[in-house]
Amino acid sequence: MLNEIAEFEAYTSEVKYFAENKYDSTYLGRFTFDTLLKFEGLSRILTIIARGYMFKNGAEPNIDYARQALQAWCSIPDSKKSSLKEDWRYKTDFKDLHDTFPELVDENGCGWYCRHVYNVLEFIRNNPEKVMKTALNHCDGIKKGFDSAWRKKIVQLQVSLFALNTKGAWILRFDDILADALEMGELKNKEIVFTDSERQIIEAATPQGVPTEVLSTLIAYYRANKPDDSNWVVLPVANFDAYFGNTSFSRKWLTKMPQEIIERQKQSFGVCRYRINI
Repeated sequence: MLNEIAEFEAYTSEVKYFAENKYDSTYLGRFTFDTLLKFEGLSRILTIIARGYMFKNGAEPNIDYARQALQAWCSIPDSKKSSLKEDWRYKTDFKDLHDTFPELVDENGCGWYCRHVYNVLEFIRNNPEKVMKTALNHCDGIKKGFDSAWRKKIVQLQVSLFALNTKGAWILRFDDILADALEMGELKNKEIVFTDSERQIIEAATPQGVPTEVLSTLIAYYRANKPDDSNWVVLPVANFDAYFGNTSFSRKWLTKMPQEIIERQKQSFGVCRYRINI
């Protein structure tokens, strides 16, 4: 979570579809089923991608190039069965960007994200003995509704900030992502080094049953991202789940953190705010 460059590679490079046993989620890449089913954590993912292309090779920010990269990554081939009323106003198939972003969208309009989802489904179908029963159940849910839900999400991402008839509040849009990317700048490796005494304090403060890495990562992420004008940092819970390779982070470990160590506000859409008190 601290090395944004490695995170960008995880979202844009080839994923290793492999699992040694049922508890190995390598085949999911830097994603969880909550992201595949509910699109939780999508904001950070898209912002990391936008920053990687907006400031590619250390160049001056190119907002249009970053927007096209997002479109290519999100692309899904057209479907005659699509019932979206917005289809006539917004594209969801960006095969025309294949020559510019061959790594993000193929000549048929299947973007990186769609390919990843389809590859995950194929791996689960071909290796039922190497995935948990919950993964098989999720597989059925994704097969039934992913294409339609993803087309709706791509349409939503393209809605103008000034649209008068926006459905729903606080929707995610490309414009918001690009604005955040421009403000945050180039991708960075924000690795934090702890002193020996700090490590001893962290080990002593880690609740029983929680890996020490969890608390140390939370503290390091807080230090690396704390703004000058606030003691609160946005915690991308869904993305931390993907980083640790399972949902134990959000469902078990995070809830065990004592209030006097980590103070958290209410979680919504896979994120919350937190502050460290040690």
